Amino acid sequence: MNQEDTSLFEQLGGRPALERVHKIFYDKLYSHPWLKQFFKGIDQKAIENQQTDFMTSNMGGGKIYSGQLPINAHKHLFVTPEMFDLRHQLLRESIQEAGVPGDLMERWLRIDKAFEKSITKTDPVQCQKRFFTDEIIIIPKPL
Repeated sequence: MNQEDTSLFEQLGGRPALERVHKIFYDKLYSHPWLKQFFKGIDQKAIENQQTDFMTSNMGGGKIYSGQLPINAHKHLFVTPEMFDLRHQLLRESIQEAGVPGDLMERWLRIDKAFEKSITKTDPVQCQKRFFTDEIIIIPKPL
């Protein structure tokens, strides 16, 4: 089987490779002065597993993700393009730190970037509650 016949998921090394990247990535997000505020009260390991399942499904590793699509999961969050770019840079750093080769990293980042328009908003009025009890979450940029 040549490289064209294997999925990105397989080329990366399967679930252990995604878990390694997501551990590094969420360590960065959970300690970031601005972005960490989106994760208050959310168990880091649970969100790492959810992201690993989501990316497994988007990288040809089987349809194992059963959560909401990004547009619905993030509709109550005011995520600006600036925030997404910052998050995307932290993902790039995490993939590099995990030792993923450059060509595979770029493919991963293209998949990630494909969800930008469904997550980002330019005005808080674009946010919607997912549930009656939801709060709209707007995190101002730290000075």
